[in-house]
Amino acid sequence: MKAYVFPGQGSQTEGMGKELYESSEQARNLFEQANDILGWRITDVMFNGTKEDLTQTKVTQPAVFLESYVRAAIAGDDFRPDATAGHSLGEFTALAAAGALSFEDALQLVSKRAFAMQKACELVDSTMAAVLGMDDAQVEEICAGITGEVVVAANYNSPGQLVISGSRKGIELATEKLSAAGAKRVVVLAVGGAFHSPLMQPAQDELATAINAAGFRQPVCPVYQNVHAMPVTDPEEIRKNLIAQLTAPVRWTQTVENMVSNGITEFVEVGASAVLRGLIRKINKDVATGAL
Repeated sequence: MKAYVFPGQGSQTEGMGKELYESSEQARNLFEQANDILGWRITDVMFNGTKEDLTQTKVTQPAVFLESYVRAAIAGDDFRPDATAGHSLGEFTALAAAGALSFEDALQLVSKRAFAMQKACELVDSTMAAVLGMDDAQVEEICAGITGEVVVAANYNSPGQLVISGSRKGIELATEKLSAAGAKRVVVLAVGGAFHSPLMQPAQDELATAINAAGFRQPVCPVYQNVHAMPVTDPEEIRKNLIAQLTAPVRWTQTVENMVSNGITEFVEVGASAVLRGLIRKINKDVATGAL
């Protein structure tokens, strides 16, 4: 059985999507449709923008979504998933590629998500940090012991790699305690704020209105959602979990483990990066990985 997985923010690259645009009429049509939906030419930035241009909030999330979605769309019969999943932002692509959301609705939601998250980031000085070489339970315990600041586990990426999220002061305190407790490394990430933490509540409230207004359908295969790492096909449950996603952790390790337990033997990453393939091999070295 084969699962297709979709990367999230951070997988963007200069020139992303340009080769697809130039080599496929179907891809060109989708890219131009995206320009119309957004009301500005995102393709100009994707194809010709600098690394700095691509890190703009309004660009990054729709660009990553668009590049992966187009890859899946033009694959035709080569895209026949037994399951899909996406890392954070990638969950929107996984849902759209599996038919749970229309291309237009998904792209609009991704764009609204980006702006809502940026606004939430501006409310509190916050950040994220990758904790390497420490057991998840120990990281959770140390974060829970910090009082007066928000610090939570945000991304369970692979065994020995957990990203924490919270106020800048909270991350600083956690970094000191985690290093003292034996973490191999704690690396503060170059991100705009505390994604997948309670500090994203304002963004969740704003995005919930748009998600509730969007039309969800039953996907062609189960979609494993970030909030609980379980397969879902019911449109209303998908909607509920997607709203919860902004303040809940991304359970990627558990997602891959559950997929393998349910019979998935091959993972295909849909996008220009190899980030998810690397994480998957750390989670389970015996499964096959590929790219689309």
